[in-house]
Amino acid sequence: MASLSEWRDRIAAELDATIAFWERHSHDPQHGGFFSCLSRDGTVYDETKYVWMQGRQVWVYSRLYRTVPRFRRPELLEAARAGGEFLLRCARLSPDSPRVAFALTRDGRPVRVQRTVFSETFCAMGLDELGRATGEQRYRAAAREWVLAVWGWARGDARELGRPELSGAPPQQALAVPMVVLALALQLLEGAGGDEEMEAMADWGGQRLLLHLQRGDAVVLEHVSPEGRELPGSLGRLMNPGHAMEAGWLLLRLAERRGDAGLGARAVAALVEGPLRGGWDPQHGGLFAFLDADGHCPTQLEWSMKLWWAQAEAMVALLAAYAHRPRARLLRHFQRVATYAFDKFRDPEHGEWFGYLSREGNVALTIKGGPFKGCFHVARALLLCEEMLEGLLQRDEPPPHPPSPQ
Repeated sequence: MASLSEWRDRIAAELDATIAFWERHSHDPQHGGFFSCLSRDGTVYDETKYVWMQGRQVWVYSRLYRTVPRFRRPELLEAARAGGEFLLRCARLSPDSPRVAFALTRDGRPVRVQRTVFSETFCAMGLDELGRATGEQRYRAAAREWVLAVWGWARGDARELGRPELSGAPPQQALAVPMVVLALALQLLEGAGGDEEMEAMADWGGQRLLLHLQRGDAVVLEHVSPEGRELPGSLGRLMNPGHAMEAGWLLLRLAERRGDAGLGARAVAALVEGPLRGGWDPQHGGLFAFLDADGHCPTQLEWSMKLWWAQAEAMVALLAAYAHRPRARLLRHFQRVATYAFDKFRDPEHGEWFGYLSREGNVALTIKGGPFKGCFHVARALLLCEEMLEGLLQRDEPPPHPPSPQ
């Protein structure tokens, strides 16, 4: 079993290679922003720009610049700034609405809209981090406007997002919604206190997220009723192990912020260890994309595939759980997931990770990015894991010897 220091060094080297890939291939020097539709070798195969991918890459670059000394390079911050300015200039559908496009042309004209909150979520996350990195308040002010819009939509009428109410559709809450609300609140609260609005938003996200723990915390369901009850049919039984584990490490951060040991223990047991135990493929390794809580075959065609982001989020969740309360089995689980991810997804020839594997672990799509994969999950997971491993190593170091008496 590799040591913590060996994993730290390996993860740091992989983070360097991952960011180098996106720096080489994704920047648009003409219009600003980033291309995410990249082939295996980084060739751009489609110039469409996806708004949530713009916000995510702005967040990654800004966070690295702000928190990791080796990434404190002016060109990285300028690329992040160009992405942020592209969002401010082009993302909104109209000047008087916080709604943004899902996809844009290369020069920033709207192509497609989604009736969700996720594009606005990542505009907010990226611009808040850019504001922290640059010290420019205007970015954080724009981010907060989008954050409050997302929270309002999450608590309000779905028709505000353009989704009509249909008589046969049961009212429902998707796990992703309270999860991104919690993530946004934690982003804005980082290193700060006294923001009662964001504290309330974090509490709302955490409480709503817990509604997805069902059957005595034995399962984490992707969709529940607004009151926290199971829904009928395959929709109500759907589980996404990677999603549950991502929610787990976010809830752990809230528990640590609140000093709530009970919430932390519940997050580890129900949202980290439980989804790993039920979601790990015992035959081929890796987390399944989807499962059915009653053991039926899920209706999602990709249910048995192994997706990059789920393994990356599992690495973060397991290491966060171990840092929260060190137990040997959590570290063993982390090493198992990380070993699988590095062995199966990593591309040592061109850099970055493949995104989509068959159940057996073979590369199913050679692309490195597209509408749903960009510079985010891999980079964020590696960054957070490096930070946590460094913290664990410093925590475990013996105290310095007192000076000898003269």
